[in-house]
Amino acid sequence: MRRIGNIIKEVTVKMMQQAIKVTDSIYWIGGNDRETDLFEGLWELPRGVAYNAYFINDEKCAIIDTIKADKLSAYMERLVSIMPEGRSIDYLVVNHMEPDHSGSISILRKLYPEMKILGNKKTLEMIGAFYGITEGLVEVKEGDVIDLGRHKLTFAMIPMVHWPESMVAYETTEKVLFSTDAFGGFCALEGGIFDDELDMALYEDETLRYFANIVGRYSGPAQKAIAKVRALDLKIICPAHGPILRSNPRHIVDLYDKWSSHNTDEGIVVVYGSMYGNTKFMTDTIARAACEAGVKDVIVHDASRSNLSYIVRDIWKYRGLVLGSCTYNTELYPPMATLCRALKNKMMKNRVLGICGSYSWSKGALAELQVFAEQGGDWKLVEPTIEVKSSPTEADLELCRELGRNMAEAVKAAEAK
Repeated sequence: MRRIGNIIKEVTVKMMQQAIKVTDSIYWIGGNDRETDLFEGLWELPRGVAYNAYFINDEKCAIIDTIKADKLSAYMERLVSIMPEGRSIDYLVVNHMEPDHSGSISILRKLYPEMKILGNKKTLEMIGAFYGITEGLVEVKEGDVIDLGRHKLTFAMIPMVHWPESMVAYETTEKVLFSTDAFGGFCALEGGIFDDELDMALYEDETLRYFANIVGRYSGPAQKAIAKVRALDLKIICPAHGPILRSNPRHIVDLYDKWSSHNTDEGIVVVYGSMYGNTKFMTDTIARAACEAGVKDVIVHDASRSNLSYIVRDIWKYRGLVLGSCTYNTELYPPMATLCRALKNKMMKNRVLGICGSYSWSKGALAELQVFAEQGGDWKLVEPTIEVKSSPTEADLELCRELGRNMAEAVKAAEAK
């Protein structure tokens, strides 16, 4: 029986997922989620998402964040694989309370009842509200330091990037920033976990998609967070999603600075809502005219078929936006209405907008797009605005070509400034 028990133990150890070394004493113990289809129930995840968490092995052992509850198995296996024998967890640092990062707090507390849970005042309030834990909590404030031995963690608050309790932890010895949701993105970690092991073109697109849909509304707070990060001597950024950034961590900070400053690339995103193809004909004509006028990056989306997160990502990236919608039951076409509501929420700035609409028996779409142009953000409206009854005539299409040319001129003029 003893021999069988030893065999089972040996097989279990061999099958256990292993922690991955970030530095000599810091380990990645996160997990990949390729099963969840929608992040936050909203944003498509065709290539999954990573939930990153970290372990620091020192005189005192610390964990940075937990993991979504249904991914606990991989997290615990990696933690056990690196835990020194006979040791316990001294500290759990909770940088962010969203359940994809805090979902395993209750289990960890049961496994390590003496473990102290560190967070700021708002975090500790949320721990009580989410998980009913009110003891063994330690409040940290801006600039506080926790001494683990050779490693020391200092804390900075980054409220509203993208929750009010968000904070980061900076390890001063090895100069590692645990940045929570800042600088992270969608997409599971496919083999590699470091930026120098992966095709970062894909991950940067997914980081922009994450930023535009989740963080972008809070660009002002993001700018304040970036100022704090730029003051650090930085060697590695360990975000809560996406690759660990060690080859050039300042690059992602620069990208965040660009995106949150509303600095855009020369290009035009064209989005249409069309039932029978007439509005699509109009926006295709606008897109062609913009290309002929010298704009190389023209991205066209069907509001009914492109996932909202990809549309918002592209609009965040480029300076120009054209919206074309048919009228549906006297109102804006529903997928276009959803997009306009989302864009108003994002509070974008420094962009140019063209609009066109169509109707048959009752107007409505163009009027609502005009309201969006006035109230939906910092949009400079480019003329002409175009309204077509039923299907476009050649005169209507010439107006579409004019709008395309004028959009091209507007995005180039903004670049010249």
